[in-house]
Amino acid sequence: MSTQPEQPYGVPARPAAPADGGQVPPSIPPSGTGRRAHRPEQRAAFELAPDAGQQQAPAVPSAPAPSSAPVQATGGGIATGNHALGLPGTPSGESYPAPTGSLPSRSELEREAKRSAAADSRESSPEADLERAGELLSRVTKTFSQRVVGQPQLRVALVSTLVAGGHILLESVPGLAKTTAAQTLASAVSGSFHRIQCTPDLMPNDIIGTQVLNYSTGEMTTQLGPVHANIVLLDEINRSSAKTQSAMLEAMQERQTSIGGVVYPLPKPFMVLATQNPIEEEGTYVLPEAQMDRFLMKEVLTYPKPAEEADVLDRISKGTFGKPITTPPISTDDVLWLQGAVERVYVDPVIKQYIVALVNTSRGGGPRPVQGLERHVRVGASPRGGIALMRVAQAIALQAGRTYVTPDDVGLLRHAVLRHRLVLTYDALADDVAPESIIDAIFAAVPTP
Repeated sequence: MSTQPEQPYGVPARPAAPADGGQVPPSIPPSGTGRRAHRPEQRAAFELAPDAGQQQAPAVPSAPAPSSAPVQATGGGIATGNHALGLPGTPSGESYPAPTGSLPSRSELEREAKRSAAADSRESSPEADLERAGELLSRVTKTFSQRVVGQPQLRVALVSTLVAGGHILLESVPGLAKTTAAQTLASAVSGSFHRIQCTPDLMPNDIIGTQVLNYSTGEMTTQLGPVHANIVLLDEINRSSAKTQSAMLEAMQERQTSIGGVVYPLPKPFMVLATQNPIEEEGTYVLPEAQMDRFLMKEVLTYPKPAEEADVLDRISKGTFGKPITTPPISTDDVLWLQGAVERVYVDPVIKQYIVALVNTSRGGGPRPVQGLERHVRVGASPRGGIALMRVAQAIALQAGRTYVTPDDVGLLRHAVLRHRLVLTYDALADDVAPESIIDAIFAAVPTP
C-alpha cells in the first residue's frame, strides 16, 4: 500500500478513495505556517500547488487563478473567477449531493427581488435603488482612493461594514494606513470622528463619559465620552485592560451608553473601527470572545505591493495628500438610506440554507463533516456569524450593482467574517493552524447551490 507524500499546509495530498467507492470527507491539514498576514514569506506556503501528476484534495482547493471573466449568478454553482468588485472569488469544491437545492437563475432572482419590493410597498423600484446606491458608493470610493493607496480588500471591508451597520477590527503592524482609512471614511460620509488611543491605564469612563460635579451650582453634569461619534477609532484596542474593553460591549451592541443610570443613545450611523497589534507583541491583552463576536468583520492587513509603496512616495513628494478632497461627501442620512437598501437586497431561501449549512459545519455538523475539525476548533461560529455572513453578502451585492445575493457574495469576505468567530484549541495554536485554512475547508465541504 503506497503512502501519500506530504504537502504544504493548505494543499494536502488527496487521500486514497475508500474501498466502497464513497467520497473521502474533507480534512484540515495537520499543521500551519503562520497566522500573521504581514509575514508574506510564511503566507506564501498556502498558495503552493501540488506536485505534478498529483491530485489535490477537493476539501481544501488552492486559490483560483485570477480571471477577467465576469461573475454571473447561475444555477450551476459558484463562480471561481474574480468577483464583480475585483477581489478573488470563492474557491469551490467538487459537486457533492446538495441538501440546499438549486439556486434560481439570474432572471428568476431578479423577478423575486421585484416581487419582494412590491410586497414591501416600497416607494422606489429596485432599479432606482441600485442607481442611487451606485452613485453614493462611487463617491465614497473616489474619496477613499484619494487618501489611501491600494488596499482594495480594506476598502471593500470598510464600506461593507458601514453600509451593513456593523463594526470592524483591523489587525496589522503599525504604518499600514489604518488611522488614515478611518479618517477618510468619516470625511467621505460627513460624519463626526473621534479617535481613542487605548493604553493600559485607560478607564471605561474615559470612553463612555462620566458625571462631573459643577461646584458653582452644586449639581452633577454629564460629559459624554468620545464614543459618542459616528465613526470611532479604537486604536490598539488590545493594549487596554479587559475591564475597559468590556465597556464597549453595550455601545457596540445596544448603540447606547449608560452614565449615572441614564441611557444616552449614540448618533446614527454608528461604527466602531478598532485596530490591534498582533498578539505576539508585548503589552497586549487578548480580546474577550464576547467582544470579538460583536465585530462584523476582522480584517488582517498585509504590506502594500512595491508599486503601491512607490505611488505613496510619489504622492508625498508631489504634495498630493495635502490637497483637499475634491469629491463631494455624502451625508449621514445617505448612509442610513444605504443601510436600509442593504436590508432590502433579496436573499433567496437557498442562500439562507447555504449559510446555515456553513455555520453548522463550523460546529462539527453540516452536510459533510470536516476531518480534524474537532481537534482544531473548540467553539464554532455562533448564530451571529450566520447573520454576519448574510448582511455582508447583501452589502457586497449592493456594491456589485445587484438586487439579490449570490453564493460568491457569501464567500467573498469569508475570512474577514469568520476568522475571529472560531475559537481554536490549544493543539491548533501549538501547530500554528491558520483559521483561514479551516474556513476554506468548511466552504469546500458545503455544496454550493
